[in-house]
Order: sequence, then structure tokens, then C-alpha cells
Amino acid sequence: MSLIAMQLASEDFNPLVPKAPELIIGLICFFVVFGLLGKKLLPSIEKVLAERRDQIEGGLERAEAAQAEAQAVLEQYRAELAEARHEAARITEHAREQGAALISEMREEGQRQREAIIAAGHAQIESDKKTATAALRQDVGSLASQLASRIVGESLEDHARQTGVIDRFMDELEAKASATAAVAK
Repeated sequence: MSLIAMQLASEDFNPLVPKAPELIIGLICFFVVFGLLGKKLLPSIEKVLAERRDQIEGGLERAEAAQAEAQAVLEQYRAELAEARHEAARITEHAREQGAALISEMREEGQRQREAIIAAGHAQIESDKKTATAALRQDVGSLASQLASRIVGESLEDHARQTGVIDRFMDELEAKASATAAVAK
């Protein structure tokens, strides 16, 4: 039988309570392994943890710096956008003012052209009126002279006499027309 079987056969054997020599050897091995791990592994673990801590803290600092920089850039963009809107409003207002000035100038030019056309029209009408009046006087004079020649029975072919008679007749007609127009008013 084996040792284990013999021990099992004895009545005072308890598998939960170790024997003293086994306990001492187990404790010595535990402390040796613990000491070796503490001397060799613990510094490496602390070094890795310190590096991770530095990376995390540095990452947080870099993230805060990047966030502050992003905020500054955002504020700068907002300021530039506000300035651009202000400039656009100023340009629009300037364009409106120029448009209003141009419209006013064009109206004034149109008014001047209209007045020039009206003045030219009046001058043309006056010229046509004088020409028509002269032609009418001549025609009326010629007709009156022919009529007077028939009535009187003698020829009024003398041009100077004819012109004097015609002018006197026309002046009388104009005087009567003026007097009638003055009474009508």
C-alpha cells in the first residue's frame, strides 16, 4: 500500500490541516517566489503603470489643449463670419445708395431730354406756324386780289399795291380775331 493509503487508514489524518514540515516548506517557497516577483516583476509593473499614467495624463492635457485651440478657432471663425456679414450688409447698402443715385440721375437726364424735345417741338411748331401763316397770307392775298379785281373790274396786278392791301386786310382780320378772343375770355 502506498503512503497515502496508509495515512488514510490511520484515523488521526485530516486532509484539511497540513503537517508542520509541509507548512514551513510551503511558506518558505511562498516568500521566495513572492520576493523574486517583488524584486523583478514589481518594478516592471510600476514602470508600465507610470508610462500609462503619463500617456493618459498627457493625452488629457493634449485633448484639453486641442479643445482650447478648437474653441479659439471657432471664435475666430465666428468673428470672421460676423465681419463678413457686416461687410456684406455694408456693400448691399452701398449698392442700394448707388442704385438710388443712378435712378435719380437717369430721371434728371430723362427730364432734361424731355424738356429739350418739348422745346425743339415748340420751336418746330412755331417755325411751321410762321411758314404756314406766311403761305396762308400769300394765298389769301392772292385770292383776295383776284376777287377784288373781279369786283372792281380793274386789274390789281401791281405787286406793291397788292402786298399793301393784303397786309392791311390781314392785320384787320387778326385784330378782329384778337378782340373776339379777349371778349370770349
